[in-house]
Amino acid sequence: MPAIRTILFATDFSDASEAALDYAKTLAEAFGSSLHVLHVLEDLAAHAWTTEVYVAALPGVHEEMERQARERLEAVLTPDERERHRAVLVLRTGSPFVEIVRYAREERADLIVLGTHGRGAIAHMLLGSVAERVVRKAHCPVLTVRQGEQAPEAS
Repeated sequence: MPAIRTILFATDFSDASEAALDYAKTLAEAFGSSLHVLHVLEDLAAHAWTTEVYVAALPGVHEEMERQARERLEAVLTPDERERHRAVLVLRTGSPFVEIVRYAREERADLIVLGTHGRGAIAHMLLGSVAERVVRKAHCPVLTVRQGEQAPEAS
């Protein structure tokens, strides 16, 4: 089995991500891997449906969303966990699946860990799945964790 030196944990701060975090930390501990924690803010301008959107208001909204996301990102791991896992906290803006795959390639991640929401068939068909797209496009293995799954204890 190839060495797992770098684990990328992608989070949207949901309950499903919380379950995946347990796996990411357990695996990082077991393999002595560094843990990169990535959150992707969706680009608001990319979702502007009409020209009537007040683009001038977007910078202030985006800055506030970024500030809140940074606070939440800082809270994902305790200071002790950050040190123990040689953690890197990263915030990017864009399409979540694109940025996750891009960051994994840039940092040569050996494994990506992320939560999956397990939406129903209709929601999945309409919204798609970030996890599914990451699995299809990633250069490395991807572990998806459903909400409610428990990580095994590290030995």
